[in-house]
Amino acid sequence: MSKTIFITGAGSGLGKGTALGLAKEGHRVIATTELTSQKTDLMREADEQELDLEVFKLDITNQRDLAQISQYDFDIFVANAAINEGGPLGEVPMDRFRALFEVNVFATLESVQLAAQKLVKKGSGKIVFISSMAGISATPYVGPYTATKHALEGIAQTMQPELEQFGVKVATINPGPYATGFNKRSAEEKWKWYNEEEHFTKKQDMIEQEEGLKEFDPEDMIKKMIEIIPADVHKFRTVYPEETEKQLKDTEQERWKMEI
Repeated sequence: MSKTIFITGAGSGLGKGTALGLAKEGHRVIATTELTSQKTDLMREADEQELDLEVFKLDITNQRDLAQISQYDFDIFVANAAINEGGPLGEVPMDRFRALFEVNVFATLESVQLAAQKLVKKGSGKIVFISSMAGISATPYVGPYTATKHALEGIAQTMQPELEQFGVKVATINPGPYATGFNKRSAEEKWKWYNEEEHFTKKQDMIEQEEGLKEFDPEDMIKKMIEIIPADVHKFRTVYPEETEKQLKDTEQERWKMEI
């Protein structure tokens, strides 16, 4: 059955691929992008593939942009917009830490509140938070992003029973590391403020963490998102790929046994 799906952060990466893929499956997709330039690129791709995609610029930190959410009717709202930045938590500049929370937590929740008001009034629908494996695990030097996704997990788990009584479902999708450029871009940012002579964190440790990241083919994750987002029944949390799910379950068990 065809659904109307509103997705934020569809200007690049998994969000872009998912928006195009959902439209290809016959769903009505309202795809929003942070930047106007991304909107132009997405519209061009949709035209090339002869897909019916409604696209407009929506920066979730911009109040005028956010107000546009209330103008649309949809069955499913996908909170996908996010930014990523690494750095050691003991030394990361607080303005950078706050910037991530502003987008990934505060603005995301504000967009979801607008969606929730519409869906509660309708008495049905679903909100999907695009979280991350970082919402469950913790990796050194990925702390700012990890903290925001942990917050998102708490928000989603709390909203699920709060909205259930109104016929609105809440779920998370937690991708592992995918080769979309998202992780590489985030790794670069810390070098703008990090100074080997001033900071106690070792440069080599951060470089080794970056180099040790194994990334997967994003097409696999996009297929999984296209499957889960419109589905009427699925698990509250979808971690993909399966080896990431196993890794996270093992890590959580280790945390219960860990001593300091």
